[in-house]
Amino acid sequence: MRNLLLINGHEPFERAPGRLNTTMINTIRDVCCREFNIKMTHVVKGYQVKEEIEKFKWADIVVLQTPIYWFNVPGVLKTYMDHVFIPEVFFTKSNQFGRGGLLTEKAYMLSVSWGAKQKEFSASSSDFLDGYNEDQVLFPIHKTFEYCGFKQLPTFSIHSAMNLTFSINTYKDQLKEHLQSHLLQNQ
Repeated sequence: MRNLLLINGHEPFERAPGRLNTTMINTIRDVCCREFNIKMTHVVKGYQVKEEIEKFKWADIVVLQTPIYWFNVPGVLKTYMDHVFIPEVFFTKSNQFGRGGLLTEKAYMLSVSWGAKQKEFSASSSDFLDGYNEDQVLFPIHKTFEYCGFKQLPTFSIHSAMNLTFSINTYKDQLKEHLQSHLLQNQ
């Protein structure tokens, strides 16, 4: 059985208390629990850096479940990464910039929610997001994991998270299908 580290990166605000994020975390855990040993971190509840480092060493796959705030991860999750992703454990110096990642046998997946509508990510270059897709907007997060050596698995996105247009079961089903296609089939 492989090892999965599931990180809840949600930072609550009155307008975003975290119900969707909690539902997605629970869905990932429930779908993956038969095929993975699972450890979890809920960043906003606190963490011990050494324990988190050991979790990353242990994990084969890391899933980051988080809303996207201002085109990036919440501040509490960014701080977590700043504290945990340390030199000589996650990366080292390299002759070629960005190629000193030490966790090359590991993969990661982003599971994110956006306030933006899906159509915003397939718009033209003259629109607000300059025609970028979700992964292009998430470039800094992807590069952070790549810098540490991780291989990228396809991103799962929920759009219009502040005004969901489907029942939560629709999003859960979409996530289950994504996990089946990109996480479970790779066992």
